[in-house]
Amino acid sequence: NLREISKKTGYSQEKVREVIDKIKGFDPKPGRNYSEDFVSYVVPDVYVVKGEDGFEVYLNEEDIPELRMNSYYVELYRGKGLDKETKGYIKNKIKQAEWFINSIQQRQKTLYLVAKSIVKFQEKFFESGVRFLKPLILRDVAQDIGVHESTVSRITTSKYMGTQHGIFELKFFFPTGISNEEGDQLSTNIVRDLILEIVSSEDKNSPMTDDEIVVVLKEKHNIKIARRTVAKYRDILNIRSSRERANQG
Repeated sequence: NLREISKKTGYSQEKVREVIDKIKGFDPKPGRNYSEDFVSYVVPDVYVVKGEDGFEVYLNEEDIPELRMNSYYVELYRGKGLDKETKGYIKNKIKQAEWFINSIQQRQKTLYLVAKSIVKFQEKFFESGVRFLKPLILRDVAQDIGVHESTVSRITTSKYMGTQHGIFELKFFFPTGISNEEGDQLSTNIVRDLILEIVSSEDKNSPMTDDEIVVVLKEKHNIKIARRTVAKYRDILNIRSSRERANQG
């Protein structure tokens, strides 16, 4: 509102417009010129929302344009006056377009079915969080929706799901399992989360060793794993060794 800005600042509208044009020429993120890092923002391909009748799955189709055949070429093909070669060329292109459109639609349908199946198998996660994620394999979902295992593997690669607990790659919902003392299968994600919790609550002046973490997991959570497994998960979580954490403190 040039008039309002002019009134409040005491400058003429021409002067205000001149300053605004100058501001428009500035770089709002000047630090980008000095950084080589590329920030990639993840946009979920599918959302899971809790409704009155349970969890609902919604595809994010904002970035997928509505595909349809060019009516000009369809009418041209149906009309008269084209030579055989031209008509054959247009017919071939129409078939290619139909195949492409059908492929996109089929891919979206498969993505929806896979997401629905994941929600069914991992319902406790969607209710209560990562501690309730259970082991799941691609074959389980493939058999559930009636497709080949490779199809599930392909559709879950670089695809993301938005949930009330955060955004996760679909591969996240297929963790391997570790047995506890009772023989129940626990997700490796749960074990990693417990390790993170143990380290977060440790005495900063006396960080816990991997052997001590093994003992805590066994005594408090009935989880028996090797020290090297704790070290492996600690590295995945970017948690330094006890000696490095002590020096850091």
